[in-house]
Amino acid sequence: MNKVRVRQLWFAATLLISLFLMLIPLPGPLTPLKPYWPALVLLYWCLQSGDRVTLGLAFCLGVAADLFDGVLLGEQALRLTAMVFIALRFRSRLRFFPMWQQSLAVLGLLVNDRILLMLVRVFSGDPLPPTEYWISPLVGAALWPFLFLILDDLRARLRIHEA
Repeated sequence: MNKVRVRQLWFAATLLISLFLMLIPLPGPLTPLKPYWPALVLLYWCLQSGDRVTLGLAFCLGVAADLFDGVLLGEQALRLTAMVFIALRFRSRLRFFPMWQQSLAVLGLLVNDRILLMLVRVFSGDPLPPTEYWISPLVGAALWPFLFLILDDLRARLRIHEA
């Protein structure tokens, strides 16, 4: 199999796995600790391969996540598109941040994502979320260095390098 095909399969597989990770149920008290996997994986690819991740891809992944999760159609598409827009805008700076600064940037992007989610849900008639609603971005930011290093290591082992 040629290298371009392997890169495409690896890219698609990581996005698909992120959708399945999003579906894994957690016990009641641990539900607020669940990170937003599609956002984290898309952020990784935004930083590693900015030309491969587009707003259209973020929108399509968001619609797929909406269909998988059974939420309001377009909710996650809006959130992921906004996040990818910001990440691509600041990609050249974020790539060279030390890992702790990248984690803080990821925290900011995930908090922005939560604010968008809260606005969509409040405008659709839901009440304001409880305080544990804001824990998930902290978990995502804490997992960021590990996720980044694991995906980077797997990419290196598969010898998938961007041209």
